[in-house]
Amino acid sequence: MKTTALVSTHGSIDFMCYPRMDSPTIFAALLDKEGGQFSITPCSADFTSKQMYLPETNVLLTRFMTGDGVCELVDFMPVVNDSKGKLSQSTANCVIRAVKVLFGSMHLSISCTPRFNYGRAGHTVEQTTRGFRFVPDDGAAPLLLHASTSLACDRGTVEATVKLSEGDTLCIVLGAEAELAEQKIDGEALLSDTTDFWKRWSSQSSYRGRYREMVLRSALTLKLLSSSEHGAIIAAPTFGLAESQDGSRRWDYRFTWIRDAAFSVYALLRLGYTQEAEHFMQWIANRNRDCASDGSLRVMYAVDGRPVPEEEALEPFGGSTGSFLIGNAARDQKQLDVYGALLDAVYLYNKYGVSISYEGWRHVARTVQYVVAHWREADSGIWELRNGTRPLLHSRLMCWVTIDRALRLAEKRSLPAPFSDWFAARDEIYRDIHENFWNPERNSFVQTPGSTTLDASVLMMPLVRFIGPQDPRWIGTLDAIGAELKVDPLIFRYTRGSTLDGLPGMEGGFSACSFWYAEALARSGRVDEARLVFEKMLAYANHVGLFSEEVATTGESLGNFPQALTHLALISAAYRLDRDLDGTHVPWT
Repeated sequence: MKTTALVSTHGSIDFMCYPRMDSPTIFAALLDKEGGQFSITPCSADFTSKQMYLPETNVLLTRFMTGDGVCELVDFMPVVNDSKGKLSQSTANCVIRAVKVLFGSMHLSISCTPRFNYGRAGHTVEQTTRGFRFVPDDGAAPLLLHASTSLACDRGTVEATVKLSEGDTLCIVLGAEAELAEQKIDGEALLSDTTDFWKRWSSQSSYRGRYREMVLRSALTLKLLSSSEHGAIIAAPTFGLAESQDGSRRWDYRFTWIRDAAFSVYALLRLGYTQEAEHFMQWIANRNRDCASDGSLRVMYAVDGRPVPEEEALEPFGGSTGSFLIGNAARDQKQLDVYGALLDAVYLYNKYGVSISYEGWRHVARTVQYVVAHWREADSGIWELRNGTRPLLHSRLMCWVTIDRALRLAEKRSLPAPFSDWFAARDEIYRDIHENFWNPERNSFVQTPGSTTLDASVLMMPLVRFIGPQDPRWIGTLDAIGAELKVDPLIFRYTRGSTLDGLPGMEGGFSACSFWYAEALARSGRVDEARLVFEKMLAYANHVGLFSEEVATTGESLGNFPQALTHLALISAAYRLDRDLDGTHVPWT
């Protein structure tokens, strides 16, 4: 919960930012073969690999099988509770790779080739009594690689070929030299502590429904994407993974979007994880306290709450064509929908967590006043359109949510508020949506006034309780989305066309939208149809239950990975389906 690593089925760490989730990469072979990697893989070309998480943990197990032997590779980042049961922040920020041969023997190739600062900085390697030091040329902190076997250095790469027999083990640790130098790393003990930590965390989940395994994996993924230090929740741990099969649309998602993170709070509260919700609410309270004098917030922030870096093109490391983007230009956009997600999270946290403070309400009320004053304005919206602003239905909808939730909270907690102004604004937005975003010829709500463009973000309308799930207007909209934006279970974000968002390439179905669609179907009473869509979507997870941002009609995963928004939409849809399939109905309160 400080950084993340993506491991291939062949035992190679192919993507890792260090020391933080939004830091520069040290391994990026996922994007470019020259981007650096850390591999432990059989020398034999004829091997089979299987991969899984240890049950109810984020500890990854990769098994290699050949005709001569069976070997296990366990990858984890240590996380330990202190003597008081609190998460220890003193545990070294490192990755530990432990190997054990279970049967026969196996020759393994070990190779660690970091490429610092997105491949822009060279490095030297120095062998010491503690291991190998990787010293970046740009002055960044050195890394230390320590192994329980002999390694050698060749032109910036630390490598070895070893033969292990049944019962043999080896352990390799990679992390900041300054941290590893101060601690004695006991890989076996840390593995036990880390496994215990994740099992205890998983046991706190209140979900016991029919999709428990997928819901728990989604919760564990959201936890991995949260910062143990700051409480922020990032959208995805990667950048540069194309949303289009032609290789275009390569954005950087290693930041905290107010919208995505607030939705994550909703999902975690549903599962009973109030501590995670509290940590994030403290983070967002600091952003709300420090926001502009008019109450407006940024669309996204770095993990520590600072502004996201400016977007810049990163040239290829040497093995691919095309550039990648780091930073994100959407940071400067106006996206009015984020306030609705924020207020919904604040309202739910007050309902199921802790009452808002005096200072907290003052800052929230200031933000609500901003929405009251600006909801009529055009913006870039949830899809971060880069070819100009426009009045968008989803943004209007979430402005309505902003004011509605603020009114509910103020009434429930007897908090001071300009009720007449807020009621008037909420009701005006309601009428505006029904009068200006309804297209009677299409029998559907549309993306912008006077258009015929459908937008899957309207699937949020019944989910946020703006409209009854069986309202004739909603049923017409749901049918229109199913007829035009749906390909099997995949739901595309909007009516496709080269001029709509001004970007090249044809993107895939948006995974979160598919789960929103399943939930909307269930809420409208079409439970069997919803279940089929939901369970078809489950098949698009990878072999360990992780979802990408998008899916091509060919079944290929597209976009950054794993995607928080997809996993939290899965949790919400699973909850709704369980309720309907069990015949349990909760009044609409």
